[in-house]
Amino acid sequence: MNKLEALNQSTFLQINGPVGTTAWVVNVAVVTGDYLIYLIPVLLLTLWLWGDSTRRHLAIKACLVAMVGVGINQVIPLIWQHPRPFMVGLGHAWIPHAADSSFPSDHVTVFAGVGLTLLFDGLLGLGLITLAAGLCVAWARIFLGVHFPLDMLGAVGVAAFSNAIVSPLWRRAGSAITSVAQGLYRMAFARAISTGWVRR
Repeated sequence: MNKLEALNQSTFLQINGPVGTTAWVVNVAVVTGDYLIYLIPVLLLTLWLWGDSTRRHLAIKACLVAMVGVGINQVIPLIWQHPRPFMVGLGHAWIPHAADSSFPSDHVTVFAGVGLTLLFDGLLGLGLITLAAGLCVAWARIFLGVHFPLDMLGAVGVAAFSNAIVSPLWRRAGSAITSVAQGLYRMAFARAISTGWVRR
């Protein structure tokens, strides 16, 4: 076992919840690790429905960066498989999970993809909050025994790479895509817009 993997496993064991952990701590970790991800679509929809054109532009870009990142995650296991902790008998798994490759974490890729996009493109506060939430999710997924710490670092790396791929393309085509999306939105949500429920 190389030194990096040894560090990966030893750090995992320091974070992973041991047998006998109080039920409420496990429940907090389950909610954080499994359900906090649903705040991402809520955030992006909020930016779209009540944001100006700049925020809508960023919402689409952030969504695209996250999707490309998750797409990259599907390719990585085809090249390199890394078992989850419970697959090698390490630590304790508090939730059931498919015995597939652990690297990198899809959950954290989504949070990092959205958070980095918002951060780099001017929404500093929302970007930092999103990244902080992603850090909580990373802790929870390790605590629950379904990911290693390096899976989380890998997810941030994939998200940053995805942002680097999407950004130059978005500079060329983003305004046109946002314009078309706004046109379709204004037709589909005409009644809600006219009543002031959502922004035009």
